[in-house]
Amino acid sequence: MNPSPRPLALVTGASSGIGLEIAKTLARSGHDLVLTARRIEPMETLAAELAESGAAVAVVAADLSRPGAAARLAQEIDERGLAVDVLVNNAGLGAAGRFDEQDPMRIDDMLYVNIVALTELTRLVLPGMVARRRGKVMLLASTAAFQPGPRMAVYFASKAYVLSLGEALSYELRGTGVDVTVLCPGATATEFFTVAGAGNSMIAKYRRMMPAGLVARLGCRALASGRRVAVAGAMNRVMAFGGRYAPHWLTLPVTERLMASK
Repeated sequence: MNPSPRPLALVTGASSGIGLEIAKTLARSGHDLVLTARRIEPMETLAAELAESGAAVAVVAADLSRPGAAARLAQEIDERGLAVDVLVNNAGLGAAGRFDEQDPMRIDDMLYVNIVALTELTRLVLPGMVARRRGKVMLLASTAAFQPGPRMAVYFASKAYVLSLGEALSYELRGTGVDVTVLCPGATATEFFTVAGAGNSMIAKYRRMMPAGLVARLGCRALASGRRVAVAGAMNRVMAFGGRYAPHWLTLPVTERLMASK
């Protein structure tokens, strides 16, 4: 199917941030790429940069917050005669604020991108990987997946879904030649907090952010080794452990304080 002997990676949310850096990392490690996101111009710039390193890059515009977008994306890739060897489900949305005061349309968009499209695209790509007995899937969760998150309740809950789904799929697919890795970054130096309306939150203003390139390298290393769950960074691993095992009467007010605007 693929004209190139290089493995083909599909990266969603590839126009900026962690997705863009994952695309760069995969290109450097010998992958061709299909880049997809809503904004096409940044991806075309990235494609030109990656082509200089020898990677073949296709750019496909897709708004994964719209119903059916994941299926249309998978169909377009299939119609181009391409077989996905690596799927990176990186696209994600956040929104800050008290749940009853948030825009219902923004909540719908979050649910579609973070849960529905991620699930649909994974379901559409996995059978081909299993049939070929090789493939890798990365699902982008977050350290937010390990505890409830007042002031970003839907986002935290959606990432808990991603973590649960990824761990289950990793176990289900053992022995098939297909690995599933859930990458859980903490606060990362991207446009995420600004777009989510949390640019003035304590976590965005006062916590030291991990560079997106470092998160990408750690994630791709975990993907290559077939790790089930990878939390990026030692401090983030401590926070994830605390979020999972500390009592919620303690973690809920701490998380709310971190996410509240100053």
